Amino acid sequence: MGLYIGVDVGGTKVLAAEVSEAGVVRRTARRSTPGRRVDAALVETALTEAVLEVADGRTIDGVGLAAAGFVDAAGERVAFAPHLPWRGEDVRGRLAARWGTLVALDNDANCAAVAECHHGAARVARNILMVTMGTGIGGALVIDRVVHRGTHGMAGEFGHMKVVPDGQPCECGGRGCWEQYSSGNALVRFARARIGQDPTVLEELCDGNPSQLTGPMVTEAAEDGDLVARQAFASVGDWLGVGLANLVAAFDPELIVVGGGVSAAGDRLLEPARTALTRSLVGTGYREIPEVVRAAFGPAAGVVGAAELVRSQARR
Repeated sequence: MGLYIGVDVGGTKVLAAEVSEAGVVRRTARRSTPGRRVDAALVETALTEAVLEVADGRTIDGVGLAAAGFVDAAGERVAFAPHLPWRGEDVRGRLAARWGTLVALDNDANCAAVAECHHGAARVARNILMVTMGTGIGGALVIDRVVHRGTHGMAGEFGHMKVVPDGQPCECGGRGCWEQYSSGNALVRFARARIGQDPTVLEELCDGNPSQLTGPMVTEAAEDGDLVARQAFASVGDWLGVGLANLVAAFDPELIVVGGGVSAAGDRLLEPARTALTRSLVGTGYREIPEVVRAAFGPAAGVVGAAELVRSQARR
């Protein structure tokens, strides 16, 4: 069977997991991501700690990395990562040497799409859009069951489509990017702005300090019926649907799969997204509107796909 580990490297956390050939997540380990304004070595040390914890002294047959950034066509370098310090870094080669094993690298949303196509919500679909919602938004396009990576490997960066001219500043250096209105960061920003303005349990959850508010707190409050938290999800879900309408107009997919940490909210996020998609899509009433579903693996889709990626390379 061998020991294959998938690692999802996001803007706020690193998740490493042993994944079986059937896509079953076994032993896991987490670390906080040091941030984007630190030396890249600190991020790679966090990855190493998580990988070694999962291995627990066993020989590692391969590690797949799902990176929240622009990965080149060769799967060697992270050219740019809005929420991480990698800038043209030879991530794959450096970590392969450090760990002494086979390492495969791809964009996190591409890895999530691989997981959903092989083992999850898109097992029977041929043409899908994958959208991952975490700190920001990632995306992948699958055509005839193959991830379309583009000429330079950087297709699918849907989160940085401009939806509001001169809008909210983005981590990428631009303004008005889609992910500034529909992501974990957008969810928390919306909720923070309402603390002190409207009655909400969120004020208690963050001890009266809006800067301490987190996405999981907003999710918890929404599940308990808090109006502000539910309005935050309604706003993020509405913007999700608006962006999806643009993507459907461009690619006409059979299915849309939404993953990432924010997708844990399920229909609280997806119902307003479906409504906004139907409202915003050109030709509604005269065309098929693709189903919008939650990723079967939820936030774990990246690690499952990354492990599948490196396992496939090992077979070859």
